[in-house]
Amino acid sequence: MFEQFSAGYYLGRLYVEPHDDDRAVIHRADHERVNEQLYAPDEGIARLDTPLVMKLGGAHFPVVGDEGVPAGTLAVPRDCFTAENLPADREVFLAKPDRARELLQYGGYTPDESGAR
Repeated sequence: MFEQFSAGYYLGRLYVEPHDDDRAVIHRADHERVNEQLYAPDEGIARLDTPLVMKLGGAHFPVVGDEGVPAGTLAVPRDCFTAENLPADREVFLAKPDRARELLQYGGYTPDESGAR
């Protein structure tokens, strides 16, 4: 789904569509697979509920898993992008683990034992 791109990002293609939630989501199985393969391959126990951090256009946003989204699809809040550029098959950047932690901290994300924000 994603391949090496730079020191801070992986690059992949996802079908991007707007939705009415206030957070970005991908299918839960895709979310867990990316977390396992790219975010925690050498760290032992991994938290599979930790948000991924993706970049689309110039915007970074946390992405969580959701069963209601088709596999291979990134659903973003409707107000993030104009209707004329979505839905579409798009290049999406995925922040590498260190960059993702940094961006999540800047955004105020602080994981606790329950996985809640």
